[in-house]
Amino acid sequence: MNIRFTLAAPRGALAVVLAGALTIHAQTAPATKDLPPVTLESFNVSAKHAESYQTDNLQMGAFRDVDLVDVPLTVNVLTREVLDAQGARGLNDALKNTAGVTRAQITGSVYDNLAIRGIVIENRGNYRLNGSLPIINLADISLENKERVEVLKGTSSLYYGFIPPSGVINLVTKRATAEPLTTVTLNANSAGGAGGSIDVSRRFGVGGAVGVRLNAAGSKEATGIDNYAGDREFASLALDWRLLPNLIVRADVETLNKKVTEQTPITLPTAVSGVVPLPPLPSNNQNLGGDWQRYDAQMFNWWTRADYVINPQWTVFVEAGNAHTHRYRIYVPFTFAAPQATTLLTGAGTLSSQFFPGQDYRNANYRAETFGRFLTGPVRHDVSIGLSGNTRRANAPSEGAVSFAQNYYNPVAVPVLSPPTAVITNVPTRINDVGYYATDRVSALENKVQLIAGVRSTDYISTTATTSYNITGKLNPLFSAAFKPTPGSSIYASYLKGLEAGGNAPAGTTNAGSILPPLTSTQKEVGVKDRLFSALLAQIGVFEIERPSTFTDPATNTFVANGLARFRGLEIFLSGEITPRVSIIGSLQNLDARQTKALNATTLNKTPEGTPRYTTSLFVEWRTGLASKEWTPIQAALMSFGCCCIS
Repeated sequence: MNIRFTLAAPRGALAVVLAGALTIHAQTAPATKDLPPVTLESFNVSAKHAESYQTDNLQMGAFRDVDLVDVPLTVNVLTREVLDAQGARGLNDALKNTAGVTRAQITGSVYDNLAIRGIVIENRGNYRLNGSLPIINLADISLENKERVEVLKGTSSLYYGFIPPSGVINLVTKRATAEPLTTVTLNANSAGGAGGSIDVSRRFGVGGAVGVRLNAAGSKEATGIDNYAGDREFASLALDWRLLPNLIVRADVETLNKKVTEQTPITLPTAVSGVVPLPPLPSNNQNLGGDWQRYDAQMFNWWTRADYVINPQWTVFVEAGNAHTHRYRIYVPFTFAAPQATTLLTGAGTLSSQFFPGQDYRNANYRAETFGRFLTGPVRHDVSIGLSGNTRRANAPSEGAVSFAQNYYNPVAVPVLSPPTAVITNVPTRINDVGYYATDRVSALENKVQLIAGVRSTDYISTTATTSYNITGKLNPLFSAAFKPTPGSSIYASYLKGLEAGGNAPAGTTNAGSILPPLTSTQKEVGVKDRLFSALLAQIGVFEIERPSTFTDPATNTFVANGLARFRGLEIFLSGEITPRVSIIGSLQNLDARQTKALNATTLNKTPEGTPRYTTSLFVEWRTGLASKEWTPIQAALMSFGCCCIS
C-alpha cells in the first residue's frame, strides 16, 4: 500500500508556456494567406487539454509539435495528470497502462529494463530527454521533474540514428509556470519505504522573461523484497530565458544518487528441443542473494537548446547535451545446476557473483535543425533539415566471478563474497553516429491528404578492443500517407527502415564485450486514429517489424547472429476524457512473434523471449463534482482504479 500526501499551491499556473516560457504567436508577423506562421516550439501540454489525460501534440523525433492524429505511427502520451493519478515513481509505473510495454529481465529495484512489442529497449540510445539527449537508463529515470512521458513505437532511426526498432521513450521536463508554484509531497509504503519531494516554480525579470523550475527528492528505499534496502537522492533545475521576442534559450540539469541492493535474477534453463522448461514462480518477495550485493549508481545529465524564429516561414534551433552514469555493481544471477531436468524439481543451483567495480557510460549529443513552411500552389510543405551527432563511450571493468551453492526453493543465507582476483579486465567501447536528415510533410486538399517523405544519411563508427565497424553514407527512409476524413481523424500507412548497432556480447561468452556488425530492420504499419467526443483519442494500428536476431551458441559459448525475427501485431489505445469527470487509459496488444530465419535450427518458428501474446490494461479515474479540477493527486488516486494483464 502506498500513501501519498500533497500540499500544493493553486494549479491555475499550468497555462500553456511557450517552449517552456511564453508563446510568441502574437509577436510573429503575419505570414502569407492560408499559411500559418512558424512559432517557437512548445514544450508543455496544450492549454486546450490542461489537467487532462490527453494532449494535442508530440515532442519527439521528426514529429515535434505535430498533432497526435497526424503522426503515422502508434503513439502513447502519459501526461502529468496520469502519472499523478497512478502514483508513478518509476518508468514501469508510468507505462504499465501502455499495451506492448513490458519489463525485460531486470526488475524495478535498481532500474526498469523495458521492452516494446517484444523488442528490448536499448538503455543507452532509446531513452531521450526533451526529444533529443540520449540519457542512460542504468541507474534510475526519475519522474519528479517530468511533465509527461511519450512512447513512439517502432523504428525511429531517421531522427535518432542507430537504435533498435522497439521504439523511443521520451521524457519531457517540467518548465516554469506563469504563476508561482510550490508543491511538497510525502510518500510511504507498507514495506517501510518513505520519502518526500519538493517542486518549486518561479519567474523573474520584465514580463517573467526568466523562468526557473526546481525539483528535489529523497527517500529510504524498501519494496518488500528480501535483503533489499537503500537510499535515493535526486535534484534537477530547469531554466528558460526569453532573450528576445523571437529567441529563447532553455537548459536542464539533473542528478541522481542511488545506492540499493540488486535482486538476484533467475537464469532460464537451457531449451530442450526449442522449448525452455520453466520452474514454478517463486514468492514475489524472494531474493536468493544477500544484502551485500550492492548497486551504487550516480547519474548527471545536462541539456541546453536555443530556438530562433528567422521570419514567419522559417525557424532554427541548436542544442547540445551530455549524459553520464557511473555505477558499482555486484551482479549475482542464479542458474539451475545440471542435469536441469532433475534440479528443476530439487531447486539445486548456483549463484555466480560477478564483480564490476566501476562501470562508466557517457553520451555526448548535438543537433542543429531548421524548419520551414511554404506553399507550392495549393500544396503546403512543412520541411525539416538537420544534422545530429552522438558519441557513446563505455568502460565496464570486471574483477571476475565467484560461485556459491544456493537452492531455488529453500534459499540459505549468502556470506559476503570477495572478488576472485585483483586483476581488472576491461573492454572499452566507443560509438560515433553522425547523421544528416530531411523530411517533407506535404498537405493538400484542405489538409485532408498528407504525405511524408524523409531520408537520413548516416556515418557510423563502432570500436572496441577487438572489433571495429565503419559505415559511411548509409541511407534509411521514411514514407507515409494519410487521409483525414475529419480534422480530428486519420487513416494512415507508413513504411520505415531502421539501423541499429549489432548486439553486444554479454559477460561470460567467448567474445564478451565484442559488438556484432550493424543491423537493418524494416517496419510497416497501417492504422486509424480518431478523437471521440472531442476529448478521447482512439488509436488502432496493425504493424509488422522484421529484425535480425542474435543468440549465444551453446556449442561454442559465442554470441553470434541468428537470422531474422518477425514481430506482427495489433494495438488498440484509448486516452482522454469520456466525460468532464471520467478519464480513461485503456490498451490492448495482440502480438505474434516468430523466428522466421535461423542459423540455430532449434529456434526456427519459435517465439522469441519476452514476447507475450496478449497485453491489456485499463485505468479509470472518476472525479466527483466537488472542485474536481483542484483535487490533489492523493484525492484523485482515491477515486481511481486500474488493472493490467500479460499473457
